[in-house]
Amino acid sequence: MRRLLPAALVAFTVLPLAAATVPASSPLDLETVMANPDWIGQAVEQPYWSVDGRSLYYALKRDGSKVRDLYKLDPISGQSMKLDPAAMAQADGPAVFDRTHRHAAFILHGDVFVVDLASGRRTQVTRTPQDESAPQFSADGRALQFRDGNDWYSYDLTAGVTAPAAVLKFADDPQAKQPDELGARQLELFKTLRQIKADKQAQRDQDKTLAAADPGRAPQPFWLGNKLTPVDTELSPDGRWLLLVTTAKDAAPGKAPELTHYVTDSGYPEQEEARVYVGHNDPAPQSLLLLDLQNHQQYPLKTDTLPGIKDDPLKTIRAQTVDALEKAGKQDEAKALKAPDVRAVRIIASSDDGGGGGIVWSDDGSHLAIQLRAIDNKDRWIASVDFSRHALVNQHRLTDNAWINWNFNDFGWLKDNSTLWYMSEETGYSQLYTKTLDGKAKALTSGKFEVSHPLLSDDGKWFYVRSNQVAPYSYDVYRLPATGGALSRITNYQGMDDFKLSPDGSQLAVLHSAPYVLAQLAVQPSAGGTPRELTSTMKPAFTARDWIAPKIVEVKSSHGAGSIYAKYYGPANETGASKPAVIFVHGAGYLQNVTLSWSNYFREQMFHNLLVQQGYVVLDMDYRASEGYGRAWRTAIYRQMGHPELEDLLDGKAWLVQNHGVDPKRVGIYGGSYGGFMTEMALLRAPGEFAAGAALRPVSDWTLYNHEYTANILNDPQLDPEAFKTSSPIEYADQLQDPLLIEHGLIDDNVLAEDSIRLYQRFIELHKKNFWMSLYPMERHGFVHADSWHDEYRRIDELFETYVKPVKDNSAH
Repeated sequence: MRRLLPAALVAFTVLPLAAATVPASSPLDLETVMANPDWIGQAVEQPYWSVDGRSLYYALKRDGSKVRDLYKLDPISGQSMKLDPAAMAQADGPAVFDRTHRHAAFILHGDVFVVDLASGRRTQVTRTPQDESAPQFSADGRALQFRDGNDWYSYDLTAGVTAPAAVLKFADDPQAKQPDELGARQLELFKTLRQIKADKQAQRDQDKTLAAADPGRAPQPFWLGNKLTPVDTELSPDGRWLLLVTTAKDAAPGKAPELTHYVTDSGYPEQEEARVYVGHNDPAPQSLLLLDLQNHQQYPLKTDTLPGIKDDPLKTIRAQTVDALEKAGKQDEAKALKAPDVRAVRIIASSDDGGGGGIVWSDDGSHLAIQLRAIDNKDRWIASVDFSRHALVNQHRLTDNAWINWNFNDFGWLKDNSTLWYMSEETGYSQLYTKTLDGKAKALTSGKFEVSHPLLSDDGKWFYVRSNQVAPYSYDVYRLPATGGALSRITNYQGMDDFKLSPDGSQLAVLHSAPYVLAQLAVQPSAGGTPRELTSTMKPAFTARDWIAPKIVEVKSSHGAGSIYAKYYGPANETGASKPAVIFVHGAGYLQNVTLSWSNYFREQMFHNLLVQQGYVVLDMDYRASEGYGRAWRTAIYRQMGHPELEDLLDGKAWLVQNHGVDPKRVGIYGGSYGGFMTEMALLRAPGEFAAGAALRPVSDWTLYNHEYTANILNDPQLDPEAFKTSSPIEYADQLQDPLLIEHGLIDDNVLAEDSIRLYQRFIELHKKNFWMSLYPMERHGFVHADSWHDEYRRIDELFETYVKPVKDNSAH
């Protein structure tokens, strides 16, 4: 375990943002703060343009319900109307266009529609009980392709006929079965049997010949054997090729723990399977199969030629663990950790909207790029396909000694159909690159800021991106020429959440928010200009209050990490008198909460207003591991979760003491999920530093969490047990001396309640005092019931009032 260095007093910089406002005239109360958030208003969700570019659609949650209503808005007049069921049946969906913009296609209520843009004629292509997805136009514009699960279909725009692009059979070809010794003997003996077999073969040959010559026939099936399971498929726009991603059918999923629902409709406790623990069956390796639809051939795309695929990036850790196991006499366990000859990979599944997937065809279907990620999380490859050799050709390898980010993996093709574009963190920050297949990579952006959400305009001239170039907490839309050039800021919101380019590329629909303003929709010229605000969905009961605008400050790290950005909440007229403080720790680890956007933690932000009203000051920090600050900030926690973050939180405490007259013995801490984990680490690894802590839905033992998140940061527990021991609060349970409140939903299927219950039992066996647990029988990881929210924060409020706020209580403790 790393030795925790003493926290030093640190300097700070207050950035030029809005100062705290005058406190609300009517005091806040917990009932208001934790009420159903419908009283605040509703965020604008999922905006998209109509196919003609004259209207915008968006969704709003209905008050008192989870149902979303669809609205249609005129961006010129600003008039908006909620669509009734009949109008919804005539609405557009998010559209894709052919290369000449003669046709558009979209999915509505799970079915495929196509629109002739010149006439406005709309045709329904499918009417099925299942959901179709991923519409795309063929390279020649004559057909519309779409998928149903992993099956692809092609709709001929002229003939109006829909046919399968390929027929996949995950079974052995019944006609290819070879006779055994007895069957061979029968054929030798009986001429009639030989004639029957020859007739069957002649008919099959004739069927293949006719199918090849007649496009009106359904294609012959591909018999793929009974040992594979399909994961994903992608059809080339020219209809020539289909890429198939598979995994072994017999891949064991691992044993899943079960949750118990105690409050049920039936009156009986009911069981539910949850996710598998990390290290108890890694994700199944995936393989690639290229299907030639024209010649009816199939070719495996082997990964063993990718650079570094046969290396062992965990060689040192593996050797240490194997040595320890062999010395302990655990030979079988040591042998199980043998490095693979070829590292297993997975391909990111493609999304229905065509973005974020691991398989991308060029518009004309002449080139294919695939993104592969090592299951050990240390490498990402982007490879093209050589169709003549049926082989992968590496185009870019990104290696990370810690782990490859799950963000910033977008990639695709420029409109020349031969140049790749992709995102990479190789400089330490996510930036945008291009590369010809036989050339060198070219950086289109560079700097110590993040670039994300790349969108290439339909004319191929511009990239539009989301970036925090101005400051880590400030996000806007930028654009740059696709061939390279200056990165130009297009919007000026500082809290930009999403954007959509109009079909003709002239307008930008922008979803933006602020700390006390839910996401709203505006439109402006795509080249930059004055925006027109289109929605206002906040309610007067919320907007009439004088909320405390958080000051964004920089806390200087005493451990050489630079600046730690934080939001500070305090009274408008602050005195230097000794005061209590609370430090809030956001969840998810890799999440950015210090921004100028609406926060996922809006309830907590209102609670911070209540705490200030009660005499506290509050600090909310983007500790190391948070998003938005580059690769080094993200990976600082590799193999030591809870250690760099705690250093940052203690620096935050020291900053409060130095700059805001905070009593160092009167500082509380709380947070949920990763924030709950960090609350436990703070109390258990730095006893005496915090007067009390509240850990909500915390991870207390990382061996119980899932593979997808945990193995990135800590590897597998069998391979790297030291990392799990170093990073799990339960390993430090004997250090508890400060009051700790644990709160957990009993049907949490993300961080299981057993995490908290096991730690609670550990405290019991260690004869610890001043620890409590509150369980919520009808809540999962993210609470949804106002009564539970109120009870949860009532207990937190009472904990701080008892152990943090009063000097006498704190000194007695």
